[in-house]
Amino acid sequence: MTARQTLQLLRDHESRNILFVEPDGSWPIVWERANGVHVWDADGKKYLDLTAAFGVAAAGHANPSVVRAGQKQMAKLLHAMGDVHPHALKAQLARELSRVTFERWSSLPQLKTKNSKLKTGKVIFSNSGFEAVESALKTAMLATKKNGVIAFEGGYHGLGYGALNATHREHFSKPFRSQLRAFGHFAKFPAAKSDLKSLELSLRKIFQLEKIGAILVEPVQARGGINIPPSQFLPLLRKLCDEHGALLILDEIYTGFGRTGKWFACEHSGVIPDLICLGKALTGGFPLSACVGCADLMDAAWPASTGEAIHTSTFLGHPVGCAMALAQIAEIKKLKLPERSAELGKFLLAELASIKNLKLKTKTAARGSGLMMGLELTLPDGKPATEAALTAIKKLLHRGYIFLPEGEHANVISFTPPLTISKAQLIKAVAELKKVLTTD
Repeated sequence: MTARQTLQLLRDHESRNILFVEPDGSWPIVWERANGVHVWDADGKKYLDLTAAFGVAAAGHANPSVVRAGQKQMAKLLHAMGDVHPHALKAQLARELSRVTFERWSSLPQLKTKNSKLKTGKVIFSNSGFEAVESALKTAMLATKKNGVIAFEGGYHGLGYGALNATHREHFSKPFRSQLRAFGHFAKFPAAKSDLKSLELSLRKIFQLEKIGAILVEPVQARGGINIPPSQFLPLLRKLCDEHGALLILDEIYTGFGRTGKWFACEHSGVIPDLICLGKALTGGFPLSACVGCADLMDAAWPASTGEAIHTSTFLGHPVGCAMALAQIAEIKKLKLPERSAELGKFLLAELASIKNLKLKTKTAARGSGLMMGLELTLPDGKPATEAALTAIKKLLHRGYIFLPEGEHANVISFTPPLTISKAQLIKAVAELKKVLTTD
């Protein structure tokens, strides 16, 4: 099937709100296959993927070990019964997620924990990232009996009706506001240490006025524009949650599994959450997500099943997804991808920072952590240079490089490539970016 035929079928039979198609046919491409750091479209053209398909392909597209694990499991057991008759891989993955989160954190002296006792984690599996967030929100409600949640401007936690209450961008929530419970209370996401004093005052005021059961936050905002908070931010949130009996929920769906140069972004500031939401890179390409919480908390919040779970789904802990997740985690360990991300991230940040020295019509500012980088484009008057960013991304696509815009105004060109990308490939991508930014 040609790209044109595929796009026509989608225009005819998919909701028209899903896919944006340029009238001149210059966007999008139709993916045919992907391997490692490359993608091939329906016409056979090869691209370097700087998105990792929304951060999913951390260990590379179609990682052989992950693919083999999925294929082997499909031939053996394609589906099980989530909350009724389990399968062994779900138990093994729950155990592994406890190991890489709470058990690992409890053994690291630089991480802040309430006591030195080894903590374990317990898991609620889901399919998509927003479902993991909603599992965390339900856990907080059961544990604290308080329905209020503090979230942050620029935050993105998914578009389900629960998660949408904590997703800030009005573009997503406005059409549905009359049906939303509106339990989210938004505070400003800090850009610098100097923002923290006023932020603490505003957060304390919200705690005084509302019944707050949780703070929900991305350690690094991805869709918000690759926004990096000061290192004191998460410790402040941890302190406030402890003072007010609220839970700290970290949405690491995008940042988890090495993306920011650590296994999890919270490790940069040494803070252990009560609940962590995981997805995207967890499986390398299968719909599976997880909410992992401290075992004591999870046991206190959720009652033992009496035969009918109060939170479950048909595909909970899907056997193919679990097999792929176990293989993906093993690959991340074997290839030392968090360390690789940290090393390449420092190099990439320096490369992107050098762009400001070029003669451009727009101003540029580079920021990020690990291989989660953004180049923000602004006009001389400080307004977002949305058109310039989108034009650059489209030009890059036709030169064989896949990028995405981030931020409310789509003026941040993001770098979230597979963590297996090479320095030489990053150099080529930045060189092409410089070319499109300096040519009309």
